[in-house]
Amino acid sequence: MKHIVVGTAGHIDHGKTSLIMALTGRETDTLEEEKKRGISINLGFTYFDLPSGKRVGIVDVPGHEKFIKNMLAGASGLDMVVLVVAADEGMMPQTIEHIDILSYLKIKKGLVVMTKCDMVDDEMLELAEDDIKEGLKGTFLDGVEVLRVDSLSKRGIPELIAKLDEMSEEVEEKNTILPPRLNIDRVFSIKGFGTVVTGTIIEGIIKVNDELEIYPSHKKVVVRNIQVHSENVDVAYAGQRTAINLSNVKVNDIERGDILAASDSMLESMMLDVKIKLLNHEGCKLENWDRLKLYHGTKEILCRAVPLEIENMKAGDEGFVQLRLEEKIVCKKMDPFVIRTYSPMDTIGGGVIVDVSNVKHSINKDIKKILEDLRIKESGDEKLVLDIYLKNNSYKFPKIQDMMAYVGVDKERIENLLDELSSENKTIDINGKIVHEEYYRLLKNKLLRILKKYHEENNLRLGMPKQEAGTKVESSFKIKDIDSFLDLVQSDGEIKIIDNTVSLFDFKVELNEEEISIKNQILLELNKNGYEDISTIEDICKNDKKKKSVLDSMIGAEIELLDDENIIATELYEKAKEKLIDYINKNGEISLGEFRDMMNSSRKISMFILESFDKKKITKRVENKRILY
Repeated sequence: MKHIVVGTAGHIDHGKTSLIMALTGRETDTLEEEKKRGISINLGFTYFDLPSGKRVGIVDVPGHEKFIKNMLAGASGLDMVVLVVAADEGMMPQTIEHIDILSYLKIKKGLVVMTKCDMVDDEMLELAEDDIKEGLKGTFLDGVEVLRVDSLSKRGIPELIAKLDEMSEEVEEKNTILPPRLNIDRVFSIKGFGTVVTGTIIEGIIKVNDELEIYPSHKKVVVRNIQVHSENVDVAYAGQRTAINLSNVKVNDIERGDILAASDSMLESMMLDVKIKLLNHEGCKLENWDRLKLYHGTKEILCRAVPLEIENMKAGDEGFVQLRLEEKIVCKKMDPFVIRTYSPMDTIGGGVIVDVSNVKHSINKDIKKILEDLRIKESGDEKLVLDIYLKNNSYKFPKIQDMMAYVGVDKERIENLLDELSSENKTIDINGKIVHEEYYRLLKNKLLRILKKYHEENNLRLGMPKQEAGTKVESSFKIKDIDSFLDLVQSDGEIKIIDNTVSLFDFKVELNEEEISIKNQILLELNKNGYEDISTIEDICKNDKKKKSVLDSMIGAEIELLDDENIIATELYEKAKEKLIDYINKNGEISLGEFRDMMNSSRKISMFILESFDKKKITKRVENKRILY
């Protein structure tokens, strides 16, 4: 079922609140000052049922220019707008500014209601309607029907209700698959219940007992209760105005402009890359470092503008701009916004958020590449957007949730896009960390440089310890990440992995005559031990650095490292392995004692060898026996 929110717009004292009273029988001006002064100051909310049975939420916004901030907060999340123009006054300054504002907020449906029609004669009504139609030319309401209404006599009210019902069928369904998001427009406390926030759910669904987050404070909250149009519900859907009772948070911890959403679902930044279109009004302009007020959702933020395409933007111009904010914004890509000048406060334009930015752009540096990327991001091509995101952010090893928040699609869609990019060899999976192939190549080249230097400084060692190499490439890598990364590079044919060491693929240890003599001496000593004795590295080298270097070069080739210190000749190790495998194939298993007797060795040495087999997954210990892995 569709969930629809309709908002009013128009100049002060043109009858917006009276019109809602005529439609619903409810008063939306609740503040004492509003009743005393006869004007709307804050947002008003109510609802009514259409003949088709659909329940429509209504947002009544103030018309006075001093309360434009409140009007903008109320316009967030509207499906349709009713522009109210009084027959006795026609189009007025705030009428035009409200139209300008609404044109940037992705509101696709609207109609015009001419109120106070009983106050003027028919001739004046015709003139007023002509004036309205002329004033709407070139706007998103150009050509819409103008309905004549009088709220006191109820003239035209049935026709207005019928028209709203008809238009409601054309409202697009909201996205309920994305993580939930609600722009908070009110926060208050109810005795016995605690903190309550209200707003329109922009996307997703919110359920009782959901664990959500308040942005930008990142306070974790739990949904205790939900009301939609004063009725308790278990679930609220995108497109519904809701009041949500939250636990774990105080009223003073939340303010209008905050966002209630799923954890890790929003983007945050102190800078935005945006596409701005200035209004085509005389005097509208935007120059470098102009101070502006940015209106996004229910939030107002001060910022500075850095035009990237047109240095000095004039009325009607459109271009990419970087906004440098005075406080953090929480948003999603392609969110709409409005900008007003800081002083005097005039609406001059608006647009969409193309990207959050971590880098200050300069029109003198790489601007061609910056603009090219921004155009791709603006295009909405999800695969290209994800591709660019991974290019720029692989160093953070982003999670699926990060990609969802950035691209603005659900998990299933992100996974499908990643499959497509993988099939095009544009992404690499490092133990579950998805990175762009360009970043993988950067890591790989770093590894190759590290190994080259290591070989130059340690020419007698077969290679660098795997963990040391991996952490030098990326300090955050865990052991499984390192193994996955090195396996990928080895499959590219650029390195080789022997036991616990890694080296460049074409690296070979080359010994001189003296070193060859030392090597033979070491092998003689180890082979002399047989299986009756075992030597440590220290036993063999006795603090002789040259001997230690030669021995290091033999590990993984002529010498097997049983643990950190104990070593055995590879030839003896391989013979023991062959005998073990043959015995288990015949008998199904082997005990430590049986292996000891078979090798004519000691219990200690047999244990060292068997534990090495276990580590290499040649055997597996089951109670006091070993079987083949």
